[in-house]
Amino acid sequence: MTKPTPKSPPQAQTHDDLNPDLDRMLSQMGGRAKHAATSDPDLPEAPTGPHRCGTIAIVGRPNVGKSTLLNALIGQKVSITSRKAQTTRHRITGIRTVGATQFVFVDTPGFQTRHANALNRSLNRTVLGAISDVDLIVFMVEANRFGPDDAKVLAQLPANIPTILLANKLDLIHRRGDIAPWLASMQERHPFAEYVPMSAKTVRDVKRVFAICERYLPEQDWIYPADELTDKSERFLAAEIIREKIFRLTGDELPYTSTVVIDKFEEEGNLRRIAATIVVEREGHKGMVIGEGGEKLKRIGTEARHELENLIDGKVFLEIWVKVKSGWADSEARVRSFGYE
Repeated sequence: MTKPTPKSPPQAQTHDDLNPDLDRMLSQMGGRAKHAATSDPDLPEAPTGPHRCGTIAIVGRPNVGKSTLLNALIGQKVSITSRKAQTTRHRITGIRTVGATQFVFVDTPGFQTRHANALNRSLNRTVLGAISDVDLIVFMVEANRFGPDDAKVLAQLPANIPTILLANKLDLIHRRGDIAPWLASMQERHPFAEYVPMSAKTVRDVKRVFAICERYLPEQDWIYPADELTDKSERFLAAEIIREKIFRLTGDELPYTSTVVIDKFEEEGNLRRIAATIVVEREGHKGMVIGEGGEKLKRIGTEARHELENLIDGKVFLEIWVKVKSGWADSEARVRSFGYE
């Protein structure tokens, strides 16, 4: 049995501290895999060669940290997060131009395997559509864990697109040597191009992702301006931010089948006037969102407004209502009318 690595604060647990047995395992998997796990390049500040540009899909089951990783890569929130499964419901594009390379990351909904309503079918179509036309796939799992839901996602990945196994939440593994046999078992499941144990909450680990992904992207002109961060509009981001606050402030009480529709979005110089409707499936859910004396809805609105003002660097006037649309998540027509694919 190998000795555990010395304990250190979570933010200090980077790949420089990997157990020697794990390092040897990565080395046996190939030089590229070892490089992916142990190198720590600085991000270049200016173009140093031919332009590269490509699309990278981040896929995995719900709640493995896909949106957290995307936001860390972009350096700004472009995809909402919460503990509730299926927080991400759309194909979210985050753009980061580093040196001569433009990375177009696509965050996808967690692939649903348990509930086959119209909403979940829509989300799964979004995932499958995203992975069909990309240059690289990042398959994200929790380090030292691979369950039936992970396996069902892995089975959807096309064989002709290079795929990186990104084992997230490495900071939660106390004995790094324990992950070596797990990595060996993952090697048997799929011909991954690289194996990347990391934590999406560690800055140095996030930096490595750029260097790892870069070599899979083709030499071609950038798709977006160098300072672009997302292809989503302020109107879209407003709906997403409101929905995030609903999930975060209602906890596990409210089923995830609630959504937000923007009824009005007007720009007046540095001011945005926004009217939004929160759609829930039952009267009881409406009460959860409004709260006693309207306090929960007021807090949702306040927190969403503050975040939107920081995002646009301006003022926001936000009005929110709550409406009941029974069974909307089971209706293909309703799901499409609310903006899902």
